[in-house]
Amino acid sequence: MNPTLLVIAKEPVPGRVKTRLTPPYTPARAAEIAASALADTLDTVARTPARRRILALAGNPGPWLPPGFEVVPQQGDGLDERLANAFAAAGGPAVLIGMDTPQVTPAMLTDAARRLEDCDAVFGPAADGGFWLLGLRAPDPSLLLGVPMSRPDTGACQLRRLDGLRVATLETLVDVDTAADAVRVAAQAPGTRFAAAMGAA
Repeated sequence: MNPTLLVIAKEPVPGRVKTRLTPPYTPARAAEIAASALADTLDTVARTPARRRILALAGNPGPWLPPGFEVVPQQGDGLDERLANAFAAAGGPAVLIGMDTPQVTPAMLTDAARRLEDCDAVFGPAADGGFWLLGLRAPDPSLLLGVPMSRPDTGACQLRRLDGLRVATLETLVDVDTAADAVRVAAQAPGTRFAAAMGAA
């Protein structure tokens, strides 16, 4: 099993990303923090063995994009549709993450990919009730469409949609939504661009 690695992300434009970081940060600083998180995430994916690497992007590529990625535009109105379409772009087994967990390592992604050898799905719960990773051995839009997103019960709803499948659950991670989250994640990921950006915040 050598699944595609998917990243779903927004171009880090001030006022359009990480709006929950303002205040205390300005929209420009919030965008810089988001750009550092995205760069760390993409670098991690680039260093992880994969059949393909796809970035499903809302916006335009920037200097934070390393070589080796196929860039596809996000398609769909809601996040559930955009996630389903990102999986469709993979055309086979895939592991998807967002841009809010810069503490993720290649070892963590490799472990998630390996679990698809024996499981139908891999689920990485987030501390806020969502999820930071979703892997599907046989992506099917019905596994995602209609799942309510950006709610405290999003992860629970997604897990219910996977009912009947063999699901491997990973460790719970904090994703960066608030300033407190950002401080906590920066402490967990010393040496990253994200930690450096937070140190300059």
